[in-house]
Amino acid sequence: MSNSTSLSVSEIFPGRLKAARELRKLNQSELASKANLPPTSISHFEAGSRKPSFDNLRRLAKALDVTTDYLLGLSDQPEISTSADPLYRQGQQLSSQDRDLADRFLQLLAERNRNKGGAAR
Repeated sequence: MSNSTSLSVSEIFPGRLKAARELRKLNQSELASKANLPPTSISHFEAGSRKPSFDNLRRLAKALDVTTDYLLGLSDQPEISTSADPLYRQGQQLSSQDRDLADRFLQLLAERNRNKGGAAR
């Protein structure tokens, strides 16, 4: 749980949105484009004069590669949790033997990316 428990979501969200945007080195227009929102919406959200809809909150989180919990002040960690990662969720449904096979395949892909000098992302 966040250290900001005495503040309301309405007080936390504007600062978290701006912090996440700056963390990703985006200006308001760039974030708006990535989230498919008007640039004025980002300005209003950061000023606290408007609150995003649930759909827009999800768009912002996805565009910033952070959790909605982070934006709402429920978590102090902006990173996407492993449990939210589709690979993690699908891996939980595999048999032990299939998990071993998937692990070897992922190691092979990671090695291939390292050899290319590319990011593992």
